[in-house]
Amino acid sequence: MAAGYYHVTTRGNGQQPIFLDDIDRMYLLTFLNRVVKRELWNCLAYCLMTSHYHVVIDAPAATLSRGMKYLNGVYAQTFNGRHGRRGHVFGERYRLTSIESDDHLGEACRYVVCNPIRAGMCDHPRDWPWSSYRATAGEEAAPPFLNADAVTGLFGKG
Repeated sequence: MAAGYYHVTTRGNGQQPIFLDDIDRMYLLTFLNRVVKRELWNCLAYCLMTSHYHVVIDAPAATLSRGMKYLNGVYAQTFNGRHGRRGHVFGERYRLTSIESDDHLGEACRYVVCNPIRAGMCDHPRDWPWSSYRATAGEEAAPPFLNADAVTGLFGKG
């Protein structure tokens, strides 16, 4: 697998929630920030749902497995510790889709931030606080790990 853009999805074990509160979501974003820096990833989009999360990244292929092992492992340990649980938090290995073109990249980013709408959780992506939409739209500051400018370049400004 070559370096490139990827849409990565990780789901909870048995479709169980992986985020029970906003503190859990903040932990995942903190760990995502660490892995993006450590593995030299470029994160273009993310969305934290209840039972899963999505990220769109540009990453050297050699770092994907190591980075995802770190991200999901440290999050699972933190989640289980906070909530007095044991066992698997995530059901299966993350799902990875290789992105082959700029059009596909734009559609993947759009798909990720529109996930809460498809799930009936909100009416507009700006209404969901746990995605990259607001930062990419210039409505709030981007977290340090997010390259919002790369995404606005795909769609243009306007």
